[in-house]
Amino acid sequence: MRPVNRAIRARPVALVGLMGVGKTTVGRRLARRLDVPFYDSDEEIELASGRTVAGYFRDHGEAAFRDGERRVIERLLDGTPMVLATGGGAFITEATRAVLNERATTIWLKGDFETIMERVSRKDTRPLLQVENPRARMRELMDERYPIYAKAHITVPIARGPHIRTVNKVTRYLDKFYRQTDGSSKRPRRGKGAQKSAAK
Repeated sequence: MRPVNRAIRARPVALVGLMGVGKTTVGRRLARRLDVPFYDSDEEIELASGRTVAGYFRDHGEAAFRDGERRVIERLLDGTPMVLATGGGAFITEATRAVLNERATTIWLKGDFETIMERVSRKDTRPLLQVENPRARMRELMDERYPIYAKAHITVPIARGPHIRTVNKVTRYLDKFYRQTDGSSKRPRRGKGAQKSAAK
């Protein structure tokens, strides 16, 4: 396997996307690949609040949760190289999205409907899917959120099968993205050309 571009290790990487795309699992393995720390924003919120994400949603509402989520992400992204897995709605909130795109290289793990539904059906702890028709709700979330997730620096379609396949894709896309920019640890320049090329 080709050595990882050192510039990739010098800047935080943040994984964004819908629930079920594997941000936490892929993130942990990617962090090991890059030899940097791994953090999960949902886990950090639970540690800070002493509540589960579902419990926080239920007792305080989504607006309060999103505000706390932004503060946690701001604290984590202090310039230290790392891989950060974010909750499905983190990137949707404009203020949090601005923090993520400014302080990290953001990667949208893009999944197809059936793959995501198969994965999320294994858990009943998803607050946004605790509705009468989860499939219809998921389609609504995809329609609402995919245009916003597309504002990430890089789009990586998740691979079918073992998560390591997606880890390998993310590593390749990161390497290509940094080669298309200035190759340093500075904030990546965003542009349509870089986004489209990296997403092929």
